[in-house]
Amino acid sequence: MKPFGTEFCDHIAIASYSAGAWTAPSIEPLAPLSLHPAAHVLHYASSCFEGFKAYRWADGRGRIFRLHDHVARMRRSAASMVLPVPDADLLAGMVVDLVHHNLADIPEPPASLYLRPTLIGTLKNIGAAAAPSTEAMLFVLASPVGDYFTSGAAALKLLVEDGRERTTEQLGSTKTGGNYAAALGPTLAAKEKYGVDQVLFCPNGDVQETGAANFLLISDDEILTKSLDTTFLHGMTRDSVLRLGAEMGYRISERPFTVDELLEKVSTWEACLSGTAATLTSVGSLVYKGEEIKVRDGQPGPNRAKLQKALQDIQYGLATDTHGWLTEVG
Repeated sequence: MKPFGTEFCDHIAIASYSAGAWTAPSIEPLAPLSLHPAAHVLHYASSCFEGFKAYRWADGRGRIFRLHDHVARMRRSAASMVLPVPDADLLAGMVVDLVHHNLADIPEPPASLYLRPTLIGTLKNIGAAAAPSTEAMLFVLASPVGDYFTSGAAALKLLVEDGRERTTEQLGSTKTGGNYAAALGPTLAAKEKYGVDQVLFCPNGDVQETGAANFLLISDDEILTKSLDTTFLHGMTRDSVLRLGAEMGYRISERPFTVDELLEKVSTWEACLSGTAATLTSVGSLVYKGEEIKVRDGQPGPNRAKLQKALQDIQYGLATDTHGWLTEVG
């Protein structure tokens, strides 16, 4: 399988917004988009997106994981970016139709079909820096994927960055490309200087998230992660792991915690990144103030494995979905 996110199904779902209304969505052959050079998105970054997965079970039908939760989050992102907010049924229907059209392209678990709904402002006006785009394009890409991190099951190395923020506070919980662009420079610089995989942003010592994933600490009986606020993305995998963890007997602690507490705990606690693409990926070491600090023994831990299995068993159809997280297609 090609690297994550570089292989695409041959059709997309697409709809447009103008004059106060959405067009009827359609499934069309994958092709370059036609955008006017003055399109709002190209100058003022009016865009947002989502990322989630569909799985094909042994019965040949597809299951989309937490479709309606992702639709709800995308609508919140659209409102935050002052873009036309797509109707929930319209967006969910586009995703379902595209998955149905591409059922044969969904690889067998543990691989999956990654879905990327994207909303962009298309108003042709380079004088609209202080005005929203009243025209938009909504499309859904589908990409067969395997592992997100090229290291596979190996534990990651993170730089603990206690100075700068990943993004601005007002857009931290919005899934928009600008947030990832803001984290890219610091991440690449850290990779070159320290040989790390990602940067854990901890402005003023407050442990938040990496450039593309939430962060969790896990002991044999507790899961600790930052409580939700506007500074970071409210991840669906994070939420799923916390809910499953509570059912499995873990104490769930959602609260602010500091770099000092993080460094104190990692000698005995596991550390993980959570996200749709990354699932639940182990952190084996941290780099802080030039010093490399092991997380436990530096290897993936048993609690991460147990929690990931509980999540993937639901996604793969090996355990009953008691939460209503799966949408069946086919």
